[in-house]
Amino acid sequence: MADIRIVLVEPSHPGNIGAVARAMMNMSLRSLTLVRPRQFPHPEATARASGAESVLASARVVDSVREAVAGCGFIAATTARDRDQNFRVLDAREAARRIIVESERAPAAVLFGSERTGLTNDDLESSHVLVRIPADPAYASLNLAMAVQIVAYELYLALDPAAAKRPGAPPRATPLATPQEMERLYAHLAEVMEEVGFRDRTQSGTHLMGRIRRFLQRAELDENEVNILRGLLTAVQQRRRRAQ
Repeated sequence: MADIRIVLVEPSHPGNIGAVARAMMNMSLRSLTLVRPRQFPHPEATARASGAESVLASARVVDSVREAVAGCGFIAATTARDRDQNFRVLDAREAARRIIVESERAPAAVLFGSERTGLTNDDLESSHVLVRIPADPAYASLNLAMAVQIVAYELYLALDPAAAKRPGAPPRATPLATPQEMERLYAHLAEVMEEVGFRDRTQSGTHLMGRIRRFLQRAELDENEVNILRGLLTAVQQRRRRAQ
């Protein structure tokens, strides 16, 4: 199987963690990361894994989404929303094809939110796309393990040779920038914005950097493109220092 991490953010029920492990094992996924689980390890998780204990045994437990996706290239986050103006939204089948292609170049991650609240805006900061599982609008809420099972199934299908011949993402010569590289870009950009006095003019004064992050994540910058932008920012800083 391709190098794909299933990331559960703040799962509250240990039984769901076990059921997720079983769903992953069914579809040849082995890499499970848990962000601040309420109860893990737990006997109920082991019982619900039902033969997939090896996935639980190798699961990583971390304190943040940033740590969970460290070293990844492409990052997808699940959502119940039909569309979001700040993100590219794909259905599970289309997203699975992208994830498979990107995972051949660098580890990819799929984020799933907690049972009650889903993913927060902060959790989405490193994501390139949102993944939507179409369901009856009258009752669109899916159990966490069910959502993982559906996405895992689509990933398994996308590995089929026939599926690989369908249109997908164009070949990428350079790997996507990692979340750490993007964070360094955002920090550098914020530094230059402060130096030149380019500040948020909205009423709350807190939205500008968030919007910038969103459109740069949609752009899916590769390592070279990040280096170009940081070189540009460095040139601006050097020119300002000489002028002063």
